[in-house]
Amino acid sequence: MLRTMFAVYAAEPSPENPLASLRVGERPEPEVPAGWVRVAVKAASLNMHDLWTLRGVGIKPEQFPMILGCDGAGTLDDGTEVVLHSVIGDPNWSGEETLDPKRTLLTEKHQGTFADYVTVPARNALPKPVDLSFAEAACMGTAWLTAYRMLFVKSGLRPGQTMLVQGASGGVSTALIQLGRAAGFRVWVTGRTEEKRALAASLGAHQTFESGARLPERVDAVFETVGKATWSHSMKALKPGGIVVISGATSGDATAAELQRLFFLQLRVVGSTMGTREELGDLIQFCALNGLKPQIGAELKFEDAEQGLRSMLEGETAGKIVFTRE
Repeated sequence: MLRTMFAVYAAEPSPENPLASLRVGERPEPEVPAGWVRVAVKAASLNMHDLWTLRGVGIKPEQFPMILGCDGAGTLDDGTEVVLHSVIGDPNWSGEETLDPKRTLLTEKHQGTFADYVTVPARNALPKPVDLSFAEAACMGTAWLTAYRMLFVKSGLRPGQTMLVQGASGGVSTALIQLGRAAGFRVWVTGRTEEKRALAASLGAHQTFESGARLPERVDAVFETVGKATWSHSMKALKPGGIVVISGATSGDATAAELQRLFFLQLRVVGSTMGTREELGDLIQFCALNGLKPQIGAELKFEDAEQGLRSMLEGETAGKIVFTRE
């Protein structure tokens, strides 16, 4: 007899109207392959990737219906509390985890976390710190891990140097602000509205600016998740020899690479995607040592998934949006 469970899922690709694909209902309970574990999901956070899944980006049509959710925290069958690492790689790959050509994220090939249960390889379930709630822990695996890798693995910044975060209120941006402040960088942030800039300041930003504003001086590094809307400003904001670390382009691809500025000032542009299991463990330890907890802008029931997705679609976020089952 087929057992079913509650789930929030994408029924089909819907490029023009992603919310038209959203369903809240029943899906089959997952089977547990050898070497994998079943996790009872207590909380899961929303990411831009979920909107891409609803649009059909990064997922083959035959993979639908697909349960949404890259991130999560919950309990194993024996009651152990865990945080999920959402990068699932080829077991035979021995190189850097994020460079595995066969790697995938939850919701691309494997069903996601917006459900009663999710299955992941045993190595992808890390112990949850006791001082993080399930909702807070559910923010670690994508947004916070992405920010940690951008800042500590890719940028090459030293404490005391100046970093600029483009966009003040998204999950990665708020994580960059908190991590950068805790690590001893001078943190500058741009934001479209006074409310978003105030949020950045409350999280530790030393100075905030309107989007595109002329800065008091050039910076050592810019952290980009916006793309087209901020790219030219990012390039102009850098000191000679400075670096842009980019992990997303929510406003689309840049219309111009600004190559003359790039070569003349010897700027560097570095891409960054997610992070490794080891980096997730280090991130969790860093947060514990510094008393850091993710900025949660909204905590909703899974049944209210459309409300959360609509807020993200309209750019009305103030940190992470988290769904819970309790």
